[in-house]
Amino acid sequence: MNSRKKIPMRKCVASGEMKPKKELIRIVRSKDGEISIDPTGKKSGRGAYLTLDPKTIELAKKKNVLSNHLGATIDPSLYEQLLELAEKENHSTK
Repeated sequence: MNSRKKIPMRKCVASGEMKPKKELIRIVRSKDGEISIDPTGKKSGRGAYLTLDPKTIELAKKKNVLSNHLGATIDPSLYEQLLELAEKENHSTK
């Protein structure tokens, strides 16, 4: 019997592309309004998925996508953290 696991898909809020959940990073707003990066994808709260690509992160920042999606003000340092994560991710895959 051939049993393949179903790959959970999520939509990037900036590009609108559907991708496997593992290829995206989750940004979460907790009940007390705190915005944080959730690498595990398991924190409770309102989540938004974003492709870990510098161009996509810049697009999200320019269009204010995360703020609109999460209903909260996004600190510019969060985008810097995301860009650093994207850089690390790109270096580890090469």
